[in-house]
Amino acid sequence: MTDLVDRFDVRHLDARHLDAHYDAPEAGDGQSLSARLRAAFREVGCDPDHLALDEIAGIDQLHLGGRRASRALAALGELAPGDRVLDVGCGTGGASRLLAAEFGCEVTGLDITAAFVEVAGWLSRATGLDDRTRFLCADAARVPLPDASLEVVWCQRALMNMPDAAAVLAEWWRLLVPGGMVMLHEVVAGHDDSPLRLPVPWAREVATSHLRAREALEAQLVQGGFAPVAVHDVTEAALDWRRKHSRREADQAPRRDSHPGPSLPGPALIFGKVFVEMGRNLRDNLAADRIRILEGVWRKA
Repeated sequence: MTDLVDRFDVRHLDARHLDAHYDAPEAGDGQSLSARLRAAFREVGCDPDHLALDEIAGIDQLHLGGRRASRALAALGELAPGDRVLDVGCGTGGASRLLAAEFGCEVTGLDITAAFVEVAGWLSRATGLDDRTRFLCADAARVPLPDASLEVVWCQRALMNMPDAAAVLAEWWRLLVPGGMVMLHEVVAGHDDSPLRLPVPWAREVATSHLRAREALEAQLVQGGFAPVAVHDVTEAALDWRRKHSRREADQAPRRDSHPGPSLPGPALIFGKVFVEMGRNLRDNLAADRIRILEGVWRKA
């Protein structure tokens, strides 16, 4: 499979909101996301066109649990070599590359944010995984792929950015072969209905956050033609992971009297200086039960 970056007509209001959030202009003084990431790799002595997976870990998987969460979901869904996978909300393509490299899948990553799609294609080429991954810029409710062309739809922490989940699930049903699987690692509303502490990694304002209660999401999946296979609440593990990373981010944050040397690129180059605050808010929302984390597998009925 060759690398492919396609642009489709997705420039509606939601796309503009998400572009403003995930490709924050202030993070790079007007530079494109790929330009500032490539410059950051050069600054630490890395060739941006030849990178190891460990070198890109800081910008690879922008969801709770990182690579560990992706491996756990893949094991839960019993992914097999040769499975054709659509990675919905792929971001910079980390999960797509992991599924290709470690599980032998053929992966198409899809994201509505054009800057992420550009970076995902570059990182797959730089790590030598462009033969098993490709990336599309499109709306998850209108995917330019044929009917029954996939064994797996994979989605990690992306549905909460999608206002019309029913339309997205209908598209997943169309794309999957009979018996195909949906694998989700998703943020859902918690039991405390007080307002979210913002910003968080998926939203700086209420307009880009579309959290659903676990019961509502599971009901939508059943109504959409998907039967549950295995569903787990993994909030405690996610909170533990986030606490550790919040401490690490606080330790790494530059202080007025310090002059830290360059380090490998991390999420702050994508989200801007506000990323540390986003991480703290995410931790606090989890601890207060304003949000929970759901991991599950559903089969096309």
